[in-house]
Amino acid sequence: MVKFYSNDTVYDYGFSTVSLAYFLRYPNPYARHVASTDTIERSYDPETQRLTTVRLHLKRSRLPPAVVKLLPRSYLGNAGEDGRTQSFILERSVVDVKNGVMQSESRNLDWNNVLSVIEKHRYERPKALAEGAGWNEETTNVNISVTLKSRIGEQIRKQRARWGEQATATSVSGGEEEAPRRGLFSSWGQGAIRTAIETISLQRTEKSQPKAQKGMKVVLERLRHGGLVEVLEGMRADREVEI
Repeated sequence: MVKFYSNDTVYDYGFSTVSLAYFLRYPNPYARHVASTDTIERSYDPETQRLTTVRLHLKRSRLPPAVVKLLPRSYLGNAGEDGRTQSFILERSVVDVKNGVMQSESRNLDWNNVLSVIEKHRYERPKALAEGAGWNEETTNVNISVTLKSRIGEQIRKQRARWGEQATATSVSGGEEEAPRRGLFSSWGQGAIRTAIETISLQRTEKSQPKAQKGMKVVLERLRHGGLVEVLEGMRADREVEI
């Protein structure tokens, strides 16, 4: 089963300001967990007036305690005992300057064996209320959607298949091998484990997304009051604060 999150909001800033803030949003007081951001590719099509950017974010976080307890150590990869970990996020965005629309899609490159997270943003310049008035340059409509899908069932099937192959090889060779300790991880059904991970992650998303919007508003306010200089100063200060 797949979990979804969706939210619509409006920023009281023009589309050009909001789209610029999007590229300057890390780090901010609500997103100091973003360790680095690198632009991998950027191109502009003068005919369609579309700017395409591919970026790679390195984010530090903590796995929810319930997930740490649920999964065996072999599934936790580089996570510390307290669930501290880091992961790379690939982001692709397209800014349609002509039509006043920006769309982005981000997905995690790590932890796909446990959970796949796809986050989509759509920023749109609304039309003015009056007929023939053109665009409303004072606000920007925003839609954010997140799709959460656990692939843990696939990993369980693969793990159990390996256990079966090991047991068969041991039997043929006449040796003895202790059965793997599976505990709670194995006693639950695949669907139950997958649903639990998706539900925990959805709850976390519901808490983190409002903070992400607050972070965007901080960047927008910095742009309004001090322009790019204040944004860069704020980013420097936020990087110096440990999470």
